[in-house]
Amino acid sequence: MLELCRRPLERCFGVGNGGDELLWHLGLKPYASGDYSIAAVQANFSLEDQGQVFTSPSATYVGIYDGHGGPEASRFITNHLFPYLQKFSTEQGGLSVDVIKKAFDATEEEFLHLVRQSWPARPQIASVGSCCLVGAISDDVLYVANLGDSRAVLGRRGFEGQSSNGTVVAERLSTDHNVAVEEVRKEVKDLHPDDSHIVVYTRGVWRIKGIIQVSRSIGDVYLKKPEFNRDLFQQCGIPIPLKRAVMTAEPSIIVRNLKPQDMFLIFASDGLWEHLSDEAAVEIVYKNPRTGIAKRLVRAAINEAAKKREMRYDDIKKIEKGVRRHFHDDITVVVIYLDRSEGSLNSSRFKNHSPFDCTTVPMDIFSLNADEVDTSLHANN
Repeated sequence: MLELCRRPLERCFGVGNGGDELLWHLGLKPYASGDYSIAAVQANFSLEDQGQVFTSPSATYVGIYDGHGGPEASRFITNHLFPYLQKFSTEQGGLSVDVIKKAFDATEEEFLHLVRQSWPARPQIASVGSCCLVGAISDDVLYVANLGDSRAVLGRRGFEGQSSNGTVVAERLSTDHNVAVEEVRKEVKDLHPDDSHIVVYTRGVWRIKGIIQVSRSIGDVYLKKPEFNRDLFQQCGIPIPLKRAVMTAEPSIIVRNLKPQDMFLIFASDGLWEHLSDEAAVEIVYKNPRTGIAKRLVRAAINEAAKKREMRYDDIKKIEKGVRRHFHDDITVVVIYLDRSEGSLNSSRFKNHSPFDCTTVPMDIFSLNADEVDTSLHANN
C-alpha cells in the first residue's frame, strides 16, 4: 500500500486551476462507496500541508496533515500513518479505536526515532510538527481521529427547524485542539497546575509557553521531550527549559454509524476554517456540482481572505509562494460523498478504476514535482 501512495501522480492531476499556479486539485474520483474530490493551495515557500485518500474494498482512509516549523513531519506522516493503519487493522481483524490509537502511537514513535538520529546534525528537526486528522470508513462505520486544529464536518439532510433552509445541516465531528478555544486552555492549565505561564497571550493569540497554539500533534519533540528543548529554548529567549511535556500525541476519536441522511464529509486543514464557517462550507458543497468541489471550497476561502484585505482573488493568485503566506495559510481539502446505495465495486462508473488506490497531494504544487522525495525522512526506517 505504501508504494501506491508513492507512485507518480500525473494521472491524478485535475484540469484547470483558474490561473493559480499554487493551486492543485483532483476534480472527482470514485471509491467503493461514492466519489471524492481533493484540492490544495500552497502559501508557504515549502508546502507544509499534506493530504491523501486511500481506497480499498474494505476501507477508505482520509488524511489531512497540517505541518508547522517545516514540511518534514507532514511528509513523514504521509508515508507512515496509513501503512500502520492497514497493518494493525489486518492483524486485529478490522478497524477499531485501538487500531487507530496504535497507528498514531507508532507514527509518533517513528518520528521521534528520526529526530533522535537527525538531531546532532539538524537540531531544528526537533521543532517540526504536524496536526493530524484522519477519517476511516469501514462497513458503514465512520472513525474520525484528530490531533490539532484541522477539522472534519459532516453534511446531512436536515428537517424543518434544524437549518435555515430545512435541507442541510453541518455537524462538526472533530475537536479543535487549539488554546484559542477556552475549553482547551482550561484542559492544558489543569494538566499543569504548577505552571502559571503554561498558556500565554502573545502576538494577538493564546499560545502554549508563548510558542504554539495547538496542544496536540505528531512531532514537536522539543515540547514533549526535555532533552531536546534546551538549545532551542535558548534561541527562543526562554531561559528555563521544560521539565515535562506540554503537548501530547493522544488523538481525540469519535465513532459514528453512517446513516441514510448523511450526505458528505469535509476534511480540511485550518487554513480553510479560518475563513469559512462549518455551515458556509457545507452549503457550498450542497449547492454546487460534485466535480471540482474541493477546489471550489479552497477558492471560496481565498476569496474571503482577499476580501479581508480589500483585494480580489486575482490579486492574491499573482503573489509568489512564501510571500503569499501573509494573506492565507496552506489549505488542503478532501470532500467525500456518501452514496452507499449507489457506489459499489460492481457499479459501472467504478469498473475502470482499481479497487486499491492512493491519491496524495504533491509535495510542491508550484513545480508539480510529484517524485520529489526528502531522502532524510526515509533513512533508517
